[in-house]
Order: sequence, then C-alpha cells, then structure tokens
Amino acid sequence: MFEQGVKDIQKLKKIAKEIRKDILLMLNKAGSGHTGGSLSAVELLTALFFAKMKHDPKNLTWKGRDHFILSKGHAAPLLYAILAKCGYFKHEELFELRQLGSRLQGHPDCKLTPGIEVPTGSLGQGLSMANGIAMALRLDELSGRVYVLLGDGEVQEGQVWEAAMTAAHYKLDNVCAILDNNRLQIDGWVEEVKNIEPLAAKWEAFGWNVKEINGHDFRQILEALNEVELVKGKPSIIIAHTVKGKGVSFFENKAKYHGVAPTNDELELALKELEEGIK
Repeated sequence: MFEQGVKDIQKLKKIAKEIRKDILLMLNKAGSGHTGGSLSAVELLTALFFAKMKHDPKNLTWKGRDHFILSKGHAAPLLYAILAKCGYFKHEELFELRQLGSRLQGHPDCKLTPGIEVPTGSLGQGLSMANGIAMALRLDELSGRVYVLLGDGEVQEGQVWEAAMTAAHYKLDNVCAILDNNRLQIDGWVEEVKNIEPLAAKWEAFGWNVKEINGHDFRQILEALNEVELVKGKPSIIIAHTVKGKGVSFFENKAKYHGVAPTNDELELALKELEEGIK
C-alpha cells in the first residue's frame, strides 16, 4: 500500500531493498533490459516518490501533483517497480515487462502506463520536457514541482545544455534535475568515452543552483531535496554520486551490465546478497 511522506530512514531502506528485488526479478523474467542504471538510482526515486513528491495513484490528473520525468528512459524497470509499489498498477504486472502487448515496455510510454508523464527513451530530451511542464505550471499558477532524472552519459547530448540555458533564462525554480552520476555508460567509463567534468562548475556556469551528494544516502538525498525547494529565481540540480549496479557486488561498476538482464544463477546470488546484506 502506498504511503506518502515517509520520513523514517529505515523504512526507506526497506522499500529500496524491495525495489531492487523487483527490478532483478522482472528483468530476469523478461530476459532483457537495463540492470546497472536501474539499480544505481533506487534510493533517488525511492526518496522522491515515498518521501518528497506530491502525487496520488488514484488521481492521475490531479492538478496539485508534482511531476517526474525519467529522462534516462532505459531505467524504466526502476520506475515501474516504484509505480507498482505506490499502487499505480498491480505488482504482478511487473512480470509482463517487455512482453508483446504489455503496458510495461522497454521505455516508458505515457499512453500505456499509469503514472508516466511523458514518453522517454531518446536520450537528452527529458530536461526540455521538464521545462515545458514547469512553464505550464507557472502560467496556470500551480505550485507543483518538476523533477527529472538524467544519466551522466546522457549529458553528453547537446540538447541537455540547450535546456539548461532555457531553464536558467526563464528562472524556472520549480525545476529540479537529478543527475545519476554512476560514471559508466554502455561503452565504458564516461570520462573515457567523452569526459563531462567538471560537472558542478558547468551547471553553475549555466546559471543553476548545484548540490552534490552521495546518491545512496537517504539523509543526504532528503536534505538536498528540501534545500533546493527553497531556492528562488534559478533551477536546481542535485548531482548524485552513485554506483552502477548498486546493491549486487558482481554487478557494481561493470559496464557489461548496462543493458544485460541477470541470468537465473546471477538472480539467485543477487537475491541472496540483498536478503542477507552481504557486501
């Protein structure tokens, strides 16, 4: 059952562990999908959906809601697991991931899946869409905020920086970008494929308020989300330093598992690690 406004860190950790299990189970069942980048952002989305955002699974068009955009759309298994846990659809539907005719396709589709605001998958577009929603909220004099999760490899895309300039130019202080900085992309280490550092200095130069955190520490995540909400006159970005494949030792920091589902043997070992807390 969905519980909004969870503040207890231990409860959030328990939810995060359950989300990780669901991600692994659904990916294994599908036989394809993105493991590493789904696992790296579990704490970020758990904090958003269970402790911070205003949203109602029973009222999808509620005008008072906050909005979330998964710009790194390949991490759809994570978002689906979160939405199911919140009650947007039944838990058993998770295991229809990537099946023909399923509402849970490989990338999010707002026409199919309850709780999805916009379709994503082509990288680099999410922040532009967040800007559009933020401007509409301002015109309608609504208080909702727009949260958008970006991948670090994704910010190699030029459209991200056009959107960054736009958000700063229009002083969209109702936009909060969160960067899942796990340092790996499909072809290897981000710094070797196309270096994006210095990240904080770049976003600051583009006129953004910047906050850097450990993206697996709930206390830091919640404090950052609360802090940036108070910033007026400029958009904010939380640069979350994370580990690709977080939670499963043999997935962590391996580009190989960017887009590979766990095998049956890997699933068994991974679930055991998560259950027993083995590091």
